[in-house]
Amino acid sequence: MRFLLFLLLALSLQAGEIRVALAANVSYAIDELLKEFHKTNKDITVKINIGGSGSLTSQIRNFAPYDVFMSANMIYPEALYKEKKALTKPVIYAKGSLALLSVKKRDFKDGIYILKDKTIKKIAMANPKTAPYGVAAKEALENAKLYNQIKNKLVYGQSIAQTVAYAIKATDIGLIAKSALYNPKLKHFKKDENWIEVDSKLYTPISQGIVLLSKNSDAKAFYDFILSDRAKEIFKRYGYIVE
Repeated sequence: MRFLLFLLLALSLQAGEIRVALAANVSYAIDELLKEFHKTNKDITVKINIGGSGSLTSQIRNFAPYDVFMSANMIYPEALYKEKKALTKPVIYAKGSLALLSVKKRDFKDGIYILKDKTIKKIAMANPKTAPYGVAAKEALENAKLYNQIKNKLVYGQSIAQTVAYAIKATDIGLIAKSALYNPKLKHFKKDENWIEVDSKLYTPISQGIVLLSKNSDAKAFYDFILSDRAKEIFKRYGYIVE
């Protein structure tokens, strides 16, 4: 039995497979990131599990076998590092921003204050308890003195991906990650007609952190790639701020 286990382990290592816990907002850029990564790492299979950063952190704490964690903020990877569940100190790989999205064309001249419009009955927003973009959205609403006025309209998604789905199908408008607008399925929506950026003065741009969770050398290759200039160019194209 032990020999069989060692054999299976050896085969899995030869296969060059890594598992990445990925914040939902990065799901729109991941295909292009993987395409670029595989140009120089053809033999490494990357398995992606997408979810809210809070949910992914819970999975990691419960020994989910991930090799890399790309969070939507720094809080969760910093907590995992302090708990010695991450091998590397969290590093920022990109900064995220917020946008307002409406399937129906709207007059956005009032910016975020359009949310007071009486014709807007339901507003999609990521849950601040499970998604960093929810924290940023709530911060923006509070700083704009809107939160208490519209909180009864809010419909919470457990991740930014679910929030985008709600914005398109179940609500009148949504506070989403700007990066989601680069999804091919959303590219037909037009700036200033269907969406606008939320004033970044209303919230703290979201520093998104990456950590290594295992000593897998293939995982280190992926980690290094995400922090490379090649990856930064892709993140820029998907609406992120990179330094």
